[in-house]
Amino acid sequence: MIIEETRHDHTVDQAAPGALARASAGGGKDVRISFEFFPPKTEKMGETLWASIKKLEALNPDFVSVTYGAGGSTRERTHQTVARITKETSLNAAAHLTCVGADKREIDDIARDYWQAGVRHIVALRGDPVEGIEGSYVPYKGGYAYGSDLVAGLKKIADFEISVSAYPELHPESLNWSDELDNLKRKIDAGATRAITQFFFSADTFLRYQDKALDAGITIPIIPGLMLQPNYRGLKRISKLCYISVPDWYHELFEPLDDDPQTRLLLTASTAADLAAQLRDKGVQSFHFYTLNKADLAYTTCQILGVKPGHESASI
Repeated sequence: MIIEETRHDHTVDQAAPGALARASAGGGKDVRISFEFFPPKTEKMGETLWASIKKLEALNPDFVSVTYGAGGSTRERTHQTVARITKETSLNAAAHLTCVGADKREIDDIARDYWQAGVRHIVALRGDPVEGIEGSYVPYKGGYAYGSDLVAGLKKIADFEISVSAYPELHPESLNWSDELDNLKRKIDAGATRAITQFFFSADTFLRYQDKALDAGITIPIIPGLMLQPNYRGLKRISKLCYISVPDWYHELFEPLDDDPQTRLLLTASTAADLAAQLRDKGVQSFHFYTLNKADLAYTTCQILGVKPGHESASI
């Protein structure tokens, strides 16, 4: 989805959605999808992940990405997972790579290993501090300091397709919108080909961000990232840490459901599909789902949105 030279009127209904009716309207032929997974910690989790990947493969996503833990804590498992996806499925697998906890030589070697394994797409991120998102980021000695540095380094190694992060409600460390967008432009100038956003809850949040980016001269595809997290307590915690606004209607919808996991699953799928449908109605075509390895939830969300097995998803 290339950003068009237009502005949005931002007249999106922000009330609690009628998701099933709105999301299915128009079907999913104009929709492009991608999924994020995290590498498994145990053999059983590995079986769950692989079942998820195989189930979602039928929806023909543009790509699937696999995350990378702080300080490289999941480095080997990420590599194994991405390499297996590349070898054993028809999917375009993207590997997350961060600046945290490794010097340039280590990161360059990892990138070369990916290229040798047939991986052509990297999600290049600065990464969270080793002690977690609440800590202070300090560049690793001898490493790539920031995302733009990592992108530039990767492009010197091979002609990777590179996705980077974007923040519709500002990165917690950004001083202002000028600072935020200048950082994204640095990553683009270094060679990034697409941006994927942090999750958000309001269509207006993304549309206004998209207009800010366009005003700043940014024209690469910006893909909205949609969270599939049915654990509302966990979602509130990460939203607070990342300075992401949770609407009152979302709180009212999920707060009473701590002891009703099945209803939370259904509502998570329907609200995510509805958010995607609102954006689709404004011309957005591509969506990246943070699946948390919950294949059934991601599959249901796409079904509501009108994306069916055998769906033809054109390359971005």
